[in-house]
Amino acid sequence: MKKLLFRFNTNILAYFILTLCLCIFTLKSSASESVPHKALNANFAKLTQAFEQLDLSSIEQIYTDDAVYISETQEKGIFSGKDNILSLYTRFFDKIKRKNAKLEVDFRVLIRHSDANSATDIGYYLVRFHPGEDSGEPISEFAGKFVTVFAKDNKGKWQISVDSNTHALPKFYYDAKPVPNLYYGRQFITSKNIEPSSAP
Repeated sequence: MKKLLFRFNTNILAYFILTLCLCIFTLKSSASESVPHKALNANFAKLTQAFEQLDLSSIEQIYTDDAVYISETQEKGIFSGKDNILSLYTRFFDKIKRKNAKLEVDFRVLIRHSDANSATDIGYYLVRFHPGEDSGEPISEFAGKFVTVFAKDNKGKWQISVDSNTHALPKFYYDAKPVPNLYYGRQFITSKNIEPSSAP
């Protein structure tokens, strides 16, 4: 009888431990899946493509209607509202087009904080400026740090609600290490033979 009870209790204990482990695994999986890494990372890919193609329509889709943009320059204030942000991008893209130049942009996200309806990404960006062929100028690049806040709308779409950046040395972008699940731009591997520059 004692042996039977011992086996019975052992089986119950084993079952309890297995159930507990499964619950913990499920909770961890749910927590991991609740962070919308894929959707948030996709916005950085869209930004990269929009800059390279000087595509204002893509920029328009990425920002919320009440978005805020905080520029890195001392000469510019805080831009509030999508229309004002688009006007800023329009002037910048037109300037690049008049120079017959091209841009390459990429990001490396190092930190991500998120909850149900918002997420904050922190990292570095790098911009490579290709001047027009007739300019005789060399390719140059500049970099910076960014803090970007995303908001989820009632359709489940993640858009930028706050966008801010400051200048930084390109070495910080190049030295940044990939973080699991976070966007990590790989198109810029080295700055060899590229001149550092301020924004074009």
